[in-house]
Amino acid sequence: MIEIVAAGPLTTVQDAGRAGWAALGVPRSGAFDRAAAGLANRLVGNAPDAAVLETTLGGLVVRALGAATVAVTGAPCPGADFGVARTLPAGSTLSLGTPAVGLRSYLAVRGGVVVEAVLDSRSTDLLSGLGPLPLRAGDRLPVGPAPCNLPSGAIAAVRMPSGPFRFAAAPRADWFTPAALALLTDSVWTVRSDSDRIGVRLDGPPLPRSRDDELPSEPVLPGALQVPPDGRPILLGPDAPVTGGYPVIGVVAEADLDRAAQVRPGDTITFRSGSGSG
Repeated sequence: MIEIVAAGPLTTVQDAGRAGWAALGVPRSGAFDRAAAGLANRLVGNAPDAAVLETTLGGLVVRALGAATVAVTGAPCPGADFGVARTLPAGSTLSLGTPAVGLRSYLAVRGGVVVEAVLDSRSTDLLSGLGPLPLRAGDRLPVGPAPCNLPSGAIAAVRMPSGPFRFAAAPRADWFTPAALALLTDSVWTVRSDSDRIGVRLDGPPLPRSRDDELPSEPVLPGALQVPPDGRPILLGPDAPVTGGYPVIGVVAEADLDRAAQVRPGDTITFRSGSGSG
């Protein structure tokens, strides 16, 4: 078992999410940076979808109530050995400072965090309220039995990939003028302070529409670039609703979506048309 001594700005339990429940209006949720969460689990020998702690801008302090093997990935935090499994003696604490780059860090515990599952997932969903509440000081989290796989012994390099976010035009791209697509790819966009797991909100030139009528709600998914009436795009994240009434101008490539978890308010990003790997 581990105890939360301090939760920082926001720490939640996340796993692979609630895939398959969209027909009931349930968001996917799950770790925003899925590659980082999977890596943390591999380092401690867990299954890739074991529940981990996702913490935003550091500040997380945990106490091992029994000996625990842990690994930290994602945004590298001062005070923690990054990208390598280490064992905390019973009663010891691990403190994650504020990362210099990136936004979200992942703490895996060997055995996984085994809070109660809701709809086949232990993930906290900030939009619907499904899953455990965001963590607070004093919370105690049970840990599952040690898996058969041993900790990997590997040391993972710090990787904060950069470059444009690749996207493919969406079926509602015709709701925008040709100038809008040019603005999307030619502009530098600033991440707004009201961004969260529901969506990364961007400041930049308004994207002009070619039509002004209302769009009936239709399915959306993480990675969609939804454009509300003010013309400023929102890159939808894992806790976004499964339907929306704003037109979607494009969808960010699946391979680039994990990077959206690591942009922080004030960061700038760009977009490039094309969903391939080139």
